[in-house]
Amino acid sequence: MNKTFSETLPKKWKVVFITIGRKWFIILLIIIIIVAIYNPIAAIWMSGITIVLFLLSFIPGLFFKNKLHKFLKKFYKIEDELIAKKFNKPLKKIREILFDLSQNQEKKDWLITFLNKQYIFYHPKTIDKFKEVYNKGYSEKEILDNLKEYKLEQRSEIKVIKETLIKLDRLSEREISVKQHKEKQRFT
Repeated sequence: MNKTFSETLPKKWKVVFITIGRKWFIILLIIIIIVAIYNPIAAIWMSGITIVLFLLSFIPGLFFKNKLHKFLKKFYKIEDELIAKKFNKPLKKIREILFDLSQNQEKKDWLITFLNKQYIFYHPKTIDKFKEVYNKGYSEKEILDNLKEYKLEQRSEIKVIKETLIKLDRLSEREISVKQHKEKQRFT
């Protein structure tokens, strides 16, 4: 009844359209060169239209990234599989986007890590709370106990967050070491 364009095409044509993707630009460029030999003015017009269409092809991606970022900010922690289900997008595409975001997160207040073959996004509040309890000298187990309300479930998550923050130079030295914190607890 309400089938999309891709559902109505035979399988052979789907493969052709998927293969072409954004490569249409190269195909059109070859056609423009051929047309330029015979009619330069038509080739100039075709070039202008091609450039506009090529630039317009990036707009949906920009809207999606903005929509994704707003969606991620609603969760303390969210994994790539849940994001893919929510947006009804292939997991591979979501992972590529999260990978790109993870490469440029030095000055961001959120954090994206890669653990157990999946990307995990952590909200700024989660990271702030982590830094707070880390600087108080808490051990990994104590940090995990304090971050249960932020949906952290495993010690490995704590380790990866700590390593990633250190790698990005976003985690300062502890005010109190774990040893000092344990001694302080024992004597109080």
